[in-house]
Amino acid sequence: MTVTEPEKQKLITGPGILLVWLYGVMVVGAVSRSAVQISTDFHKAPLAYTLSALAGLVYGFITYSLVRGGEKARKAALVCCAAELVGVLAVGTWTLVEPSAFPDATVWSDFGMGYLFIPVILPATAIFWLNKARRAGR
Repeated sequence: MTVTEPEKQKLITGPGILLVWLYGVMVVGAVSRSAVQISTDFHKAPLAYTLSALAGLVYGFITYSLVRGGEKARKAALVCCAAELVGVLAVGTWTLVEPSAFPDATVWSDFGMGYLFIPVILPATAIFWLNKARRAGR
């Protein structure tokens, strides 16, 4: 008789599917935007373009974690979502207080205004969902 591995906790059920979809869109938007900006105009705003690339990587890791499922992936996604929220709030505040530091916008500039504020709403929603998934998995 073989012992089967316990089934991984699914994170992409119900509203989790929407989170994966939105994070996937943000990956494509942030990575493609930063790739073009870094390859063509990096000298113009290196901090802004690097932060956009970093945001794209964070979005990609969160997307992967949500799809992978399981408690370790949930915890990793939760940490990344918290870091993302701190980043959005920090960069958003920084762009308002010292706009000259960002000659061009990042994904997180003005709290994600260029992306319909999705960069600030998405991590807060994901944190709520991931905590709910933890309670449901008990």
